[in-house]
Amino acid sequence: MLTVGNDAAQVERQLREGQLACPECGTALSRWGYGRVREIRLAGGAGWRVRPRRSICRGKDGCGQTHVLLPAGMLARRADSAAVIGEALALAAAGLGCGVIAGRLGRAAATVRGWLRRFVSRAEALRSAFTVLACALDPDPLLPGPSGSAAADAVAAIGAAAVAAARRWGELASVLSPWELASAVTCGRLLSPGAAVQMINTSCLW
Repeated sequence: MLTVGNDAAQVERQLREGQLACPECGTALSRWGYGRVREIRLAGGAGWRVRPRRSICRGKDGCGQTHVLLPAGMLARRADSAAVIGEALALAAAGLGCGVIAGRLGRAAATVRGWLRRFVSRAEALRSAFTVLACALDPDPLLPGPSGSAAADAVAAIGAAAVAAARRWGELASVLSPWELASAVTCGRLLSPGAAVQMINTSCLW
């Protein structure tokens, strides 16, 4: 799986011009059909109908692997957008409970509880990884201090990485929200077990 920008037309252009590279071997990716259509829930009850593009590494020196190109606004295997889930995580870090968060977002309490449980289980690893990312993006990052819980510290580290990206790339980075950034650098696996955090491939996103 490879994270790309949210503009489908731009993704098509990048594939056509060979701007998207295989994350395994670096060979330019080619178009390879589509994934299944998904309905992603946005804030306020709006919907986002997405049919992720599939790609294949089939150049002369390619590895032949296929990759789903997941928009940065989505998380893998989640029905809600990265922004909605991120808002829930930020509200929890601010001290709100599942019921209150669910009411604000118009989601089932069990759904919100599932997001928070998975995030908390990975909070320390995410805090560490996004702190490292912030330092890699900015030689003098604005790092947060301890905030009282592992989950709150992880949310703060994601915010710090977003600030570092903005300082490095300016207006380009403003295209992505902090939670789309978090989706991008985890290839949509922010809430998946063992997801790695990596440096942003800006050519994939802008």
